[in-house]
Amino acid sequence: MYDRIYEIEKVERVEFMEGIDEANLPKHIAIILDGNRRWAKDRGLTTKDGHKAGADNLENIARVCNKIGIKYLTVYAFSTENWKRSKSEVSALMAILKLHLDTFFKRTDTENIKLNLLGDISPLSKSLQNSVKRAIERTKDNTGLTLNIAFNYGGRDEITKAVKQIANKIKNNEIDIEDINEDMISNHLYTAGMPEPDLFIRTSGELRTSNFLPWQLVYSEFYFPQKHWPEFEEEDLLEAIKAYQKRTRRFGGRPDEKTK
Repeated sequence: MYDRIYEIEKVERVEFMEGIDEANLPKHIAIILDGNRRWAKDRGLTTKDGHKAGADNLENIARVCNKIGIKYLTVYAFSTENWKRSKSEVSALMAILKLHLDTFFKRTDTENIKLNLLGDISPLSKSLQNSVKRAIERTKDNTGLTLNIAFNYGGRDEITKAVKQIANKIKNNEIDIEDINEDMISNHLYTAGMPEPDLFIRTSGELRTSNFLPWQLVYSEFYFPQKHWPEFEEEDLLEAIKAYQKRTRRFGGRPDEKTK
């Protein structure tokens, strides 16, 4: 019986992964979850409905990434600039994050997904901070996908904090100025110890990075689908990966004759 189930799952995976080179999967995918409000407006729904649909879709895409073997998924959920939005929208985003932290991440033990939060959680309510800490603690030993949620995150703010940390180490005679290099800066960012994103996706047709991972995205491959985030499905993710696999990554160098 179990052999039969295994064979069925194996066939389903082969069909699902058709056209994907499993030896050349991006290790790290970064996504700006754009278009929730436009998706809702097109359907006569509220902004809150759009963000709720977007959060539900994040769960789905995270599961797909975990299933196919992506090791890191970093998503831009709430920027340091998003505090400028209406109080009702900000409150809705906070409530949605808490709901998903308290429900989705209770199920991640069986899905082997690990949670990280990139950003400054100190301005969040104590209740939400506790939910964040519980979810991180609960999933810290999981070994599948690492899901990084960038919340109250700003790329320039991240780099500024890293510079201050390094400056303090110089002030305290822990390091010399000559010790500063790219690795040191990378190791003081929220993504320390993680590979830089191979593939960057921004949904809804927008063509900007919007203060998202400015240090980490310098050699990422960019992909801009027209679909709004709530309608970005697993087939769309696979199409993005296929597009990524057709590109030659040079990292500033020139391809040799074999890669031309």
